[in-house]
Amino acid sequence: MRQIVDRDEPISREVWDRDEAIAHFQGIGEIYKAQIIRDIPGGEPISVYRQGEWKDLCRGPHLPSTRHVGKAFKLTKLAGAYWRGDQANAQLQRIYGTAWASDADLAAYLTRVEEAERRDHRKIGRAMDLFHNQEEAKGMAFWHPKGWTLYRTLENYIRRRIEAEGYLEVKTPQILDRSFWEASGHWQKFHANMFTSETAEGEVLAVKPMNCPGHVQIFSHGQRSYRELPLRLAEFDGLHRYESSGSLLGLLRVRGMAQDDAHIFCTDDQIEAESRAFVELLKVVYRDLEVELHCVKLALRPDQRFGTDAQWTVAEDTLERAARAAGVDVERLPGEGAFYGPKLEFHLRDAIGRTWQCGTLQLDYVLPERLDASYIGEDGAKHRPVMLHRAILGSLERFIGVLIEHHAGAFPLWLAPVQVVVATITSDADDYAAKAVGALREAGLRVESDLRNEKVGYKVREHSLAKVPVIAVVGRREADEGKVALRRLGSDGQQVVTLDEAARLLSKEATPPDLR
Repeated sequence: MRQIVDRDEPISREVWDRDEAIAHFQGIGEIYKAQIIRDIPGGEPISVYRQGEWKDLCRGPHLPSTRHVGKAFKLTKLAGAYWRGDQANAQLQRIYGTAWASDADLAAYLTRVEEAERRDHRKIGRAMDLFHNQEEAKGMAFWHPKGWTLYRTLENYIRRRIEAEGYLEVKTPQILDRSFWEASGHWQKFHANMFTSETAEGEVLAVKPMNCPGHVQIFSHGQRSYRELPLRLAEFDGLHRYESSGSLLGLLRVRGMAQDDAHIFCTDDQIEAESRAFVELLKVVYRDLEVELHCVKLALRPDQRFGTDAQWTVAEDTLERAARAAGVDVERLPGEGAFYGPKLEFHLRDAIGRTWQCGTLQLDYVLPERLDASYIGEDGAKHRPVMLHRAILGSLERFIGVLIEHHAGAFPLWLAPVQVVVATITSDADDYAAKAVGALREAGLRVESDLRNEKVGYKVREHSLAKVPVIAVVGRREADEGKVALRRLGSDGQQVVTLDEAARLLSKEATPPDLR
Protein backbone atom coordinates (compact mmCIF):
# COMPACT_ATOMS: atom_id res chain seq x y z
CA MET A 1 0.00 0.00 0.00
CA ARG A 2 2.84 2.42 0.81
CA GLN A 3 4.54 1.56 -2.49
CA ILE A 4 1.31 2.26 -4.39
CA VAL A 5 1.03 5.64 -2.66
CA ASP A 6 4.63 6.45 -3.60
CA ARG A 7 3.97 5.58 -7.27
CA ASP A 8 1.37 8.38 -7.46
CA GLU A 9 -0.85 6.33 -9.77
CA PRO A 10 -3.65 8.38 -11.41
CA ILE A 11 -7.21 7.31 -10.58
CA SER A 12 -9.69 7.68 -13.42
CA ARG A 13 -13.41 6.99 -13.84
CA GLU A 14 -14.83 5.00 -16.74
CA VAL A 15 -18.46 4.28 -17.61
CA TRP A 16 -18.99 0.76 -18.98
CA ASP A 17 -21.79 -1.00 -20.80
CA ARG A 18 -23.73 -3.17 -18.32
CA ASP A 19 -23.28 -6.46 -20.25
CA GLU A 20 -19.60 -5.69 -20.85
CA ALA A 21 -19.05 -5.04 -17.14
CA ILE A 22 -20.84 -8.25 -16.11
CA ALA A 23 -18.82 -10.29 -18.58
CA HIS A 24 -15.52 -8.70 -17.48
CA PHE A 25 -15.94 -9.26 -13.75
CA GLN A 26 -17.43 -12.72 -14.26
CA GLY A 27 -14.43 -13.56 -16.45
CA ILE A 28 -11.86 -12.62 -13.81
CA GLY A 29 -13.67 -14.51 -11.05
CA GLU A 30 -15.31 -11.46 -9.41
CA ILE A 31 -18.71 -13.17 -9.27
CA TYR A 32 -20.04 -10.95 -6.49
CA LYS A 33 -19.32 -7.76 -8.40
CA ALA A 34 -21.05 -9.25 -11.44
CA GLN A 35 -24.07 -9.95 -9.21
CA ILE A 36 -24.04 -6.37 -7.90
CA ILE A 37 -24.05 -5.03 -11.48
CA ARG A 38 -27.05 -7.23 -12.38
CA ASP A 39 -28.95 -5.73 -9.43
CA ILE A 40 -28.20 -2.09 -10.32
CA PRO A 41 -31.44 -0.52 -11.64
CA GLY A 42 -31.54 -0.05 -15.38
CA GLY A 43 -30.53 3.38 -16.55
CA GLU A 44 -27.96 3.92 -13.82
CA PRO A 45 -24.37 4.19 -15.10
CA ILE A 46 -21.94 1.37 -14.36
CA SER A 47 -18.86 3.25 -13.15
CA VAL A 48 -15.45 1.59 -12.92
CA TYR A 49 -12.40 3.26 -11.43
CA ARG A 50 -8.96 2.48 -12.87
CA GLN A 51 -5.75 2.78 -10.87
CA GLY A 52 -2.72 1.67 -12.89
CA GLU A 53 -3.38 -1.90 -14.05
CA TRP A 54 -6.05 -2.41 -11.39
CA LYS A 55 -9.72 -1.56 -11.83
CA ASP A 56 -12.76 -1.93 -9.65
CA LEU A 57 -16.51 -1.36 -9.64
CA CYS A 58 -17.36 1.71 -7.56
CA ARG A 59 -19.86 4.56 -7.42
CA GLY A 60 -17.09 6.97 -6.37
CA PRO A 61 -15.91 9.66 -6.13
CA HIS A 62 -12.17 9.05 -5.67
CA LEU A 63 -9.01 11.05 -5.13
CA PRO A 64 -7.18 12.16 -8.30
CA SER A 65 -4.20 9.90 -7.56
CA THR A 66 -2.82 7.54 -4.92
CA ARG A 67 -0.37 10.22 -3.68
CA HIS A 68 -3.24 12.08 -2.02
CA VAL A 69 -3.91 9.17 0.33
CA GLY A 70 -0.74 10.01 2.26
CA LYS A 71 0.82 7.51 4.64
CA ALA A 72 -1.27 8.07 7.79
CA PHE A 73 -3.24 4.85 7.45
CA LYS A 74 -3.43 1.53 9.22
CA LEU A 75 -5.11 -1.83 8.72
CA THR A 76 -7.00 -2.55 11.92
CA LYS A 77 -8.73 -5.94 11.88
CA LEU A 78 -10.16 -8.85 9.90
CA ALA A 79 -13.65 -10.29 10.21
CA GLY A 80 -15.88 -12.84 8.53
CA ALA A 81 -18.98 -11.55 6.74
CA TYR A 82 -21.72 -13.47 4.96
CA TRP A 83 -22.39 -12.25 1.43
CA ARG A 84 -25.23 -9.73 1.74
CA GLY A 85 -25.67 -10.60 5.42
CA ASP A 86 -27.37 -13.93 4.66
CA GLN A 87 -26.07 -16.97 6.55
CA ALA A 88 -27.13 -19.16 3.62
CA ASN A 89 -24.49 -17.44 1.45
CA ALA A 90 -20.73 -17.89 1.40
CA GLN A 91 -18.67 -16.34 4.17
CA LEU A 92 -16.23 -13.73 2.91
CA GLN A 93 -13.34 -12.00 4.62
CA ARG A 94 -13.63 -8.32 5.41
CA ILE A 95 -10.53 -6.17 5.94
CA TYR A 96 -10.94 -3.01 8.02
CA GLY A 97 -8.68 0.02 7.84
CA THR A 98 -8.57 3.73 8.53
CA ALA A 99 -6.85 6.71 6.89
CA TRP A 100 -6.19 10.20 8.26
CA ALA A 101 -4.65 13.46 7.13
CA SER A 102 -1.62 13.18 9.42
CA ASP A 103 0.18 10.75 11.69
CA ALA A 104 -0.97 12.81 14.68
CA ASP A 105 -4.61 12.47 13.62
CA LEU A 106 -4.15 8.73 13.13
CA ALA A 107 -2.55 8.34 16.55
CA ALA A 108 -5.37 10.33 18.18
CA TYR A 109 -7.95 8.15 16.44
CA LEU A 110 -6.26 4.91 17.54
CA THR A 111 -6.18 6.23 21.12
CA ARG A 112 -9.93 6.89 20.92
CA VAL A 113 -10.52 3.39 19.55
CA GLU A 114 -8.47 1.87 22.38
CA GLU A 115 -10.45 3.88 24.92
CA ALA A 116 -13.73 2.87 23.27
CA GLU A 117 -12.74 -0.80 23.51
CA ARG A 118 -11.93 -0.32 27.19
CA ARG A 119 -15.38 1.19 27.66
CA ASP A 120 -17.24 -1.44 25.59
CA HIS A 121 -20.58 -1.80 27.36
CA ARG A 122 -20.67 -5.54 26.67
CA LYS A 123 -17.37 -6.13 28.48
CA ILE A 124 -18.31 -3.82 31.34
CA GLY A 125 -21.76 -5.40 31.49
CA ARG A 126 -20.14 -8.81 32.03
CA ALA A 127 -17.67 -7.48 34.61
CA MET A 128 -20.47 -5.76 36.54
CA ASP A 129 -22.92 -8.67 36.04
CA LEU A 130 -25.54 -6.40 34.45
CA PHE A 131 -26.88 -8.30 31.43
CA HIS A 132 -26.05 -10.76 28.70
CA ASN A 133 -27.19 -11.63 25.16
CA GLN A 134 -27.50 -15.08 23.62
CA GLU A 135 -28.37 -16.59 20.26
CA GLU A 136 -31.79 -17.87 21.31
CA ALA A 137 -33.00 -14.29 21.76
CA LYS A 138 -31.07 -12.25 19.22
CA GLY A 139 -31.16 -8.54 19.84
CA MET A 140 -32.79 -8.87 23.27
CA ALA A 141 -31.16 -8.50 26.67
CA PHE A 142 -31.27 -10.87 29.63
CA TRP A 143 -31.16 -8.39 32.50
CA HIS A 144 -29.45 -9.67 35.65
CA PRO A 145 -30.51 -8.34 39.09
CA LYS A 146 -27.90 -5.57 39.14
CA GLY A 147 -28.60 -4.56 35.56
CA TRP A 148 -32.34 -4.50 36.18
CA THR A 149 -31.75 -2.31 39.23
CA LEU A 150 -29.90 0.14 36.97
CA TYR A 151 -32.69 -0.07 34.40
CA ARG A 152 -35.46 0.58 36.94
CA THR A 153 -33.52 3.41 38.56
CA LEU A 154 -33.24 5.19 35.22
CA GLU A 155 -36.84 4.41 34.27
CA ASN A 156 -38.19 5.62 37.62
CA TYR A 157 -36.13 8.80 37.35
CA ILE A 158 -37.48 9.71 33.91
CA ARG A 159 -41.00 8.70 35.01
CA ARG A 160 -40.86 11.16 37.90
CA ARG A 161 -39.51 13.87 35.61
CA ILE A 162 -42.34 13.57 33.09
CA GLU A 163 -45.06 13.13 35.73
CA ALA A 164 -43.97 16.48 37.17
CA GLU A 165 -44.53 17.96 33.69
CA GLY A 166 -48.11 16.72 33.48
CA TYR A 167 -47.69 13.48 31.53
CA LEU A 168 -50.19 10.65 32.16
CA GLU A 169 -48.88 7.09 31.90
CA VAL A 170 -50.86 4.50 29.93
CA LYS A 171 -50.42 0.95 28.64
CA THR A 172 -51.52 -0.36 25.25
CA PRO A 173 -51.71 -3.91 23.80
CA GLN A 174 -48.54 -5.63 22.63
CA ILE A 175 -50.20 -7.27 19.61
CA LEU A 176 -52.70 -5.68 17.23
CA ASP A 177 -54.46 -6.80 14.08
CA ARG A 178 -52.92 -6.13 10.67
CA SER A 179 -55.90 -3.94 9.70
CA PHE A 180 -55.01 -1.53 12.50
CA TRP A 181 -51.45 -1.11 11.21
CA GLU A 182 -52.77 -0.69 7.65
CA ALA A 183 -55.04 2.11 8.83
CA SER A 184 -52.15 3.88 10.56
CA GLY A 185 -49.89 3.52 7.50
CA HIS A 186 -47.21 1.56 9.35
CA TRP A 187 -47.95 -1.69 7.51
CA GLN A 188 -47.16 -0.05 4.17
CA LYS A 189 -44.03 1.74 5.40
CA PHE A 190 -42.69 -0.46 8.21
CA HIS A 191 -43.95 -3.99 7.53
CA ALA A 192 -40.47 -5.43 6.86
CA ASN A 193 -39.41 -4.43 10.38
CA MET A 194 -42.45 -5.88 12.18
CA PHE A 195 -42.79 -9.28 13.86
CA THR A 196 -46.01 -10.92 12.68
CA SER A 197 -47.97 -14.13 13.25
CA GLU A 198 -51.13 -15.77 11.94
CA THR A 199 -53.69 -17.35 14.26
CA ALA A 200 -55.54 -20.61 13.70
CA GLU A 201 -58.55 -18.49 12.74
CA GLY A 202 -56.61 -16.76 9.98
CA GLU A 203 -56.02 -13.44 11.76
CA VAL A 204 -52.75 -11.70 10.88
CA LEU A 205 -51.33 -10.00 13.97
CA ALA A 206 -48.27 -7.80 14.47
CA VAL A 207 -46.25 -7.10 17.60
CA LYS A 208 -46.17 -3.35 18.08
CA PRO A 209 -42.96 -1.61 16.95
CA MET A 210 -44.18 1.74 18.34
CA ASN A 211 -46.84 3.09 20.69
CA CYS A 212 -48.23 6.01 18.71
CA PRO A 213 -51.27 4.36 17.02
CA GLY A 214 -52.34 2.88 20.35
CA HIS A 215 -52.17 6.27 22.02
CA VAL A 216 -54.46 7.68 19.33
CA GLN A 217 -57.00 5.02 20.32
CA ILE A 218 -56.90 6.19 23.94
CA PHE A 219 -57.24 9.80 22.85
CA SER A 220 -60.24 8.93 20.65
CA HIS A 221 -62.06 6.82 23.26
CA GLY A 222 -64.86 9.18 24.13
CA GLN A 223 -65.33 12.77 23.08
CA ARG A 224 -62.44 15.14 23.76
CA SER A 225 -62.69 18.87 24.38
CA TYR A 226 -60.18 21.61 23.59
CA ARG A 227 -60.13 22.21 27.35
CA GLU A 228 -58.30 18.86 27.79
CA LEU A 229 -55.45 19.90 25.49
CA PRO A 230 -52.57 19.55 25.57
CA LEU A 231 -52.98 15.90 26.56
CA ARG A 232 -49.63 14.18 27.23
CA LEU A 233 -49.71 10.35 27.19
CA ALA A 234 -46.59 8.36 28.15
CA GLU A 235 -45.73 4.66 27.98
CA PHE A 236 -42.70 2.52 28.86
CA ASP A 237 -44.00 -0.74 27.40
CA GLY A 238 -41.88 -3.14 25.34
CA LEU A 239 -41.48 -2.64 21.58
CA HIS A 240 -40.10 -5.06 19.00
CA ARG A 241 -38.53 -4.25 15.65
CA TYR A 242 -36.78 -6.62 13.29
CA GLU A 243 -33.14 -5.69 12.70
CA SER A 244 -30.84 -7.92 10.65
CA SER A 245 -28.71 -10.20 12.81
CA GLY A 246 -25.53 -8.70 11.39
CA SER A 247 -26.45 -5.23 12.64
CA LEU A 248 -27.17 -6.22 16.25
CA LEU A 249 -24.73 -4.85 18.84
CA GLY A 250 -25.24 -5.54 22.54
CA LEU A 251 -27.64 -2.92 23.89
CA LEU A 252 -26.86 -0.36 21.19
CA ARG A 253 -28.74 -2.12 18.38
CA VAL A 254 -31.54 -4.40 19.53
CA ARG A 255 -34.81 -6.01 18.47
CA GLY A 256 -36.56 -5.74 21.84
CA MET A 257 -36.65 -2.40 23.67
CA ALA A 258 -38.67 0.05 25.70
CA GLN A 259 -38.67 3.80 25.20
CA ASP A 260 -39.45 6.77 27.40
CA ASP A 261 -42.14 7.26 24.82
CA ALA A 262 -44.87 9.90 24.94
CA HIS A 263 -47.29 11.64 22.61
CA ILE A 264 -48.66 15.12 23.07
CA PHE A 265 -52.06 15.87 21.54
CA CYS A 266 -52.45 19.61 21.13
CA THR A 267 -53.79 22.45 19.03
CA ASP A 268 -51.82 24.32 16.39
CA ASP A 269 -51.46 27.23 18.80
CA GLN A 270 -49.88 24.97 21.42
CA ILE A 271 -47.23 23.31 19.22
CA GLU A 272 -44.45 25.81 19.78
CA ALA A 273 -44.89 26.05 23.56
CA GLU A 274 -45.06 22.25 23.94
CA SER A 275 -42.00 21.77 21.73
CA ARG A 276 -40.04 24.35 23.66
CA ALA A 277 -41.02 22.77 27.01
CA PHE A 278 -39.84 19.40 25.73
CA VAL A 279 -36.44 20.77 24.70
CA GLU A 280 -36.04 22.42 28.11
CA LEU A 281 -36.91 19.14 29.87
CA LEU A 282 -34.46 17.20 27.71
CA LYS A 283 -31.66 19.61 28.66
CA VAL A 284 -32.42 19.10 32.37
CA VAL A 285 -32.38 15.30 32.01
CA TYR A 286 -29.08 15.27 30.10
CA ARG A 287 -27.55 17.53 32.74
CA ASP A 288 -28.70 15.18 35.51
CA LEU A 289 -27.23 12.18 33.68
CA GLU A 290 -23.96 14.06 33.16
CA VAL A 291 -24.03 13.89 29.37
CA GLU A 292 -23.60 16.83 27.01
CA LEU A 293 -26.15 17.90 24.40
CA HIS A 294 -23.86 18.12 21.37
CA CYS A 295 -26.18 19.26 18.58
CA VAL A 296 -29.76 19.30 17.33
CA LYS A 297 -30.66 18.33 13.77
CA LEU A 298 -33.94 18.91 11.95
CA ALA A 299 -34.85 16.04 9.61
CA LEU A 300 -36.92 17.48 6.76
CA ARG A 301 -39.55 16.03 4.40
CA PRO A 302 -38.58 12.80 2.58
CA ASP A 303 -39.56 12.02 -1.01
CA GLN A 304 -42.05 9.36 0.13
CA ARG A 305 -44.38 10.97 2.66
CA PHE A 306 -47.96 11.51 3.77
CA GLY A 307 -49.53 14.95 4.21
CA THR A 308 -49.55 18.14 2.13
CA ASP A 309 -46.59 20.37 1.36
CA ALA A 310 -48.29 23.17 3.30
CA GLN A 311 -48.51 20.96 6.41
CA TRP A 312 -44.86 20.00 6.08
CA THR A 313 -43.76 23.62 5.73
CA VAL A 314 -45.66 24.66 8.87
CA ALA A 315 -44.37 21.64 10.80
CA GLU A 316 -40.72 22.19 9.82
CA ASP A 317 -40.79 25.93 10.56
CA THR A 318 -42.53 25.43 13.91
CA LEU A 319 -40.05 22.84 15.15
CA GLU A 320 -37.12 25.02 14.16
CA ARG A 321 -38.57 28.07 15.94
CA ALA A 322 -39.23 26.05 19.09
CA ALA A 323 -35.68 24.69 19.19
CA ARG A 324 -34.17 28.14 18.73
CA ALA A 325 -36.49 29.58 21.37
CA ALA A 326 -35.12 26.94 23.77
CA GLY A 327 -31.59 28.15 23.05
CA VAL A 328 -30.34 25.46 20.66
CA ASP A 329 -29.12 25.86 17.09
CA VAL A 330 -30.49 23.55 14.44
CA GLU A 331 -28.76 21.80 11.53
CA ARG A 332 -31.17 21.01 8.67
CA LEU A 333 -31.14 17.49 7.13
CA PRO A 334 -33.01 17.44 3.79
CA GLY A 335 -34.98 14.25 3.11
CA GLU A 336 -34.33 12.63 6.49
CA GLY A 337 -37.77 13.06 8.12
CA ALA A 338 -40.22 10.25 8.92
CA PHE A 339 -43.00 9.54 6.43
CA TYR A 340 -45.53 11.33 8.66
CA GLY A 341 -43.61 14.40 9.76
CA PRO A 342 -40.34 16.29 10.38
CA LYS A 343 -38.17 15.38 13.33
CA LEU A 344 -35.80 17.11 15.71
CA GLU A 345 -32.89 14.79 16.56
CA PHE A 346 -30.96 15.42 19.77
CA HIS A 347 -27.36 14.19 19.68
CA LEU A 348 -25.33 13.88 22.87
CA ARG A 349 -21.56 13.70 23.21
CA ASP A 350 -19.92 11.15 25.49
CA ALA A 351 -16.74 11.26 27.54
CA ILE A 352 -14.46 10.36 24.61
CA GLY A 353 -16.06 12.66 22.05
CA ARG A 354 -18.41 10.26 20.27
CA THR A 355 -21.92 11.45 19.40
CA TRP A 356 -25.15 9.49 19.83
CA GLN A 357 -28.63 10.35 18.59
CA CYS A 358 -31.05 9.59 21.44
CA GLY A 359 -33.82 12.15 21.94
CA THR A 360 -36.38 12.93 19.23
CA LEU A 361 -39.35 15.24 18.73
CA GLN A 362 -41.60 14.63 15.72
CA LEU A 363 -44.53 16.77 14.60
CA ASP A 364 -47.35 14.79 13.01
CA TYR A 365 -50.50 15.97 11.23
CA VAL A 366 -50.92 12.65 9.40
CA LEU A 367 -51.67 9.97 12.00
CA PRO A 368 -54.57 11.84 13.66
CA GLU A 369 -56.07 12.22 10.17
CA ARG A 370 -55.58 8.57 9.18
CA LEU A 371 -57.02 7.29 12.48
CA ASP A 372 -59.80 9.91 12.58
CA ALA A 373 -58.85 11.55 15.89
CA SER A 374 -60.74 14.71 16.78
CA TYR A 375 -61.71 17.06 19.58
CA ILE A 376 -64.49 19.60 20.03
CA GLY A 377 -63.12 23.11 19.69
CA GLU A 378 -64.20 26.30 21.39
CA ASP A 379 -66.47 26.92 18.40
CA GLY A 380 -68.35 23.65 19.02
CA ALA A 381 -67.01 22.06 15.81
CA LYS A 382 -64.74 19.02 15.38
CA HIS A 383 -61.03 19.66 14.85
CA ARG A 384 -57.99 17.45 14.28
CA PRO A 385 -55.39 17.46 17.04
CA VAL A 386 -51.73 17.84 16.23
CA MET A 387 -49.59 14.96 17.53
CA LEU A 388 -46.06 15.38 18.90
CA HIS A 389 -44.06 12.15 19.18
CA ARG A 390 -41.27 12.62 21.73
CA ALA A 391 -38.59 10.70 23.61
CA ILE A 392 -35.73 12.05 25.69
CA LEU A 393 -33.68 8.89 26.15
CA GLY A 394 -35.14 6.98 23.21
CA SER A 395 -34.57 3.25 23.68
CA LEU A 396 -33.74 2.66 27.36
CA GLU A 397 -31.60 -0.30 26.33
CA ARG A 398 -29.55 1.81 23.95
CA PHE A 399 -29.30 4.72 26.35
CA ILE A 400 -28.04 2.46 29.13
CA GLY A 401 -25.41 1.10 26.73
CA VAL A 402 -24.35 4.67 25.99
CA LEU A 403 -24.30 5.52 29.72
CA ILE A 404 -22.17 2.47 30.52
CA GLU A 405 -19.59 3.52 27.94
CA HIS A 406 -19.79 7.21 28.84
CA HIS A 407 -19.13 6.54 32.54
CA ALA A 408 -16.96 3.44 31.84
CA GLY A 409 -19.25 1.69 34.34
CA ALA A 410 -18.36 4.16 37.14
CA PHE A 411 -21.86 5.57 37.52
CA PRO A 412 -22.81 8.48 39.75
CA LEU A 413 -23.77 7.09 43.16
CA TRP A 414 -27.52 7.53 42.60
CA LEU A 415 -27.43 5.36 39.43
CA ALA A 416 -25.00 2.64 40.58
CA PRO A 417 -26.67 -0.79 40.90
CA VAL A 418 -24.67 -1.50 44.06
CA GLN A 419 -23.84 1.74 45.86
CA VAL A 420 -21.87 0.46 48.85
CA VAL A 421 -20.10 -2.78 49.80
CA VAL A 422 -19.28 -3.28 53.47
CA ALA A 423 -16.05 -5.32 53.52
CA THR A 424 -14.53 -6.82 56.65
CA ILE A 425 -10.83 -6.91 57.50
CA THR A 426 -11.19 -9.81 59.94
CA SER A 427 -14.00 -12.20 60.82
CA ASP A 428 -14.44 -10.70 64.31
CA ALA A 429 -15.99 -7.65 62.61
CA ASP A 430 -18.76 -9.70 60.95
CA ASP A 431 -21.46 -8.71 63.45
CA TYR A 432 -20.58 -5.02 63.15
CA ALA A 433 -20.58 -5.35 59.34
CA ALA A 434 -24.16 -6.68 59.50
CA LYS A 435 -25.11 -3.70 61.66
CA ALA A 436 -23.47 -1.31 59.17
CA VAL A 437 -25.32 -2.93 56.26
CA GLY A 438 -28.61 -2.52 58.12
CA ALA A 439 -27.97 1.14 58.94
CA LEU A 440 -26.96 2.02 55.37
CA ARG A 441 -29.87 0.10 53.91
CA GLU A 442 -32.27 1.85 56.27
CA ALA A 443 -30.86 5.14 54.93
CA GLY A 444 -32.06 4.07 51.47
CA LEU A 445 -28.77 2.82 50.02
CA ARG A 446 -28.25 -0.29 47.90
CA VAL A 447 -25.75 -2.24 50.01
CA GLU A 448 -23.98 -5.59 49.93
CA SER A 449 -21.53 -7.14 52.39
CA ASP A 450 -18.29 -9.05 51.79
CA LEU A 451 -17.45 -11.26 54.76
CA ARG A 452 -15.15 -13.65 52.90
CA ASN A 453 -11.95 -14.86 54.47
CA GLU A 454 -9.81 -12.86 52.05
CA LYS A 455 -7.35 -10.00 52.49
CA VAL A 456 -9.05 -6.63 52.43
CA GLY A 457 -6.79 -5.47 49.56
CA TYR A 458 -8.11 -8.33 47.44
CA LYS A 459 -11.69 -7.38 48.27
CA VAL A 460 -11.10 -3.72 47.44
CA ARG A 461 -9.55 -4.60 44.06
CA GLU A 462 -12.37 -6.98 43.18
CA HIS A 463 -15.15 -4.52 44.01
CA SER A 464 -13.27 -1.73 42.26
CA LEU A 465 -13.22 -3.82 39.08
CA ALA A 466 -16.98 -4.24 39.52
CA LYS A 467 -17.22 -0.40 39.65
CA VAL A 468 -18.75 -0.22 43.14
CA PRO A 469 -18.61 3.51 44.01
CA VAL A 470 -17.99 3.14 47.76
CA ILE A 471 -16.37 0.39 49.81
CA ALA A 472 -16.91 0.69 53.56
CA VAL A 473 -14.08 -1.20 55.28
CA VAL A 474 -14.62 -2.35 58.86
CA GLY A 475 -12.30 -4.13 61.28
CA ARG A 476 -12.04 -4.59 65.00
CA ARG A 477 -11.10 -0.94 65.57
CA GLU A 478 -14.01 0.38 63.49
CA ALA A 479 -16.37 -1.96 65.36
CA ASP A 480 -15.16 -0.73 68.75
CA GLU A 481 -15.43 2.95 67.72
CA GLY A 482 -18.67 2.70 65.70
CA LYS A 483 -16.97 3.94 62.54
CA VAL A 484 -16.37 2.92 58.91
CA ALA A 485 -13.46 3.64 56.54
CA LEU A 486 -14.92 4.81 53.21
CA ARG A 487 -12.90 4.13 50.07
CA ARG A 488 -14.11 5.85 46.89
CA LEU A 489 -13.76 4.27 43.46
CA GLY A 490 -10.67 5.68 41.76
CA SER A 491 -9.18 7.10 44.96
CA ASP A 492 -6.29 5.66 46.98
CA GLY A 493 -7.27 7.44 50.18
CA GLN A 494 -9.99 6.72 52.69
CA GLN A 495 -12.35 8.73 54.89
CA VAL A 496 -13.00 7.46 58.42
CA VAL A 497 -16.37 8.60 59.77
CA THR A 498 -18.97 7.37 62.20
CA LEU A 499 -21.56 4.94 60.88
CA ASP A 500 -24.33 7.51 61.39
CA GLU A 501 -22.35 10.15 59.48
CA ALA A 502 -21.60 7.72 56.65
CA ALA A 503 -25.31 6.90 56.34
CA ARG A 504 -26.22 10.59 56.27
CA LEU A 505 -23.52 11.63 53.78
CA LEU A 506 -24.02 8.74 51.37
CA SER A 507 -27.80 8.89 51.54
CA LYS A 508 -27.71 12.55 50.53
CA GLU A 509 -25.27 11.87 47.71
CA ALA A 510 -27.32 8.92 46.45
CA THR A 511 -30.54 10.91 46.20
CA PRO A 512 -31.63 11.16 42.53
CA PRO A 513 -31.16 14.70 41.14
CA ASP A 514 -34.89 15.33 40.76
CA LEU A 515 -35.51 14.58 44.46
CA ARG A 516 -32.75 16.75 45.90
